[in-house]
Amino acid sequence: MSSTSTPRISFASLTPNNLGTVRKLNSVLFPIKYSEKFYADILLPEAEDFCKLVYYNDVPVGTVCCRLETVNGETKLYLMTMGVLAPYRSRGVGSKALQHVLGAAVSQAKPKISNIYLHVQVSNEAAKKFYERHGFREVAVHKDYYKKIVPHDAWILEKRFDAAEASA
Repeated sequence: MSSTSTPRISFASLTPNNLGTVRKLNSVLFPIKYSEKFYADILLPEAEDFCKLVYYNDVPVGTVCCRLETVNGETKLYLMTMGVLAPYRSRGVGSKALQHVLGAAVSQAKPKISNIYLHVQVSNEAAKKFYERHGFREVAVHKDYYKKIVPHDAWILEKRFDAAEASA
């Protein structure tokens, strides 16, 4: 009997060398074409901890891309995109990717990140439930958030980081 090994889920920082892979994955995963500015921004040094290529047994199967936003002295992490190729879903890949980003956010001291938030298309119940399982809650509905896809509205989901979590 052969022993089945546990799948290895790993992460790579984004570089100009693997950006083509990120573009290809995004084109398959999302109904939106991302701008050149998006691709330039995810390569910025301050984004490194929050933008990753996700591998399943050394095969690139997903991406997670966030950006830091500071408003009125409060720094938030905006989860711009996170996706995993369909054959690799329900294998813990998305959860691991999200936990990786949440861990990086909580451990960052300067600037301290108060929360993470994202938009989910109101028709995407599965994504909403996924984020809720990870401690996110719906804080608002953004009307007409999506211009080119229907439905146009998006839920805004947020997870706050408190002092207890930061020390955990």
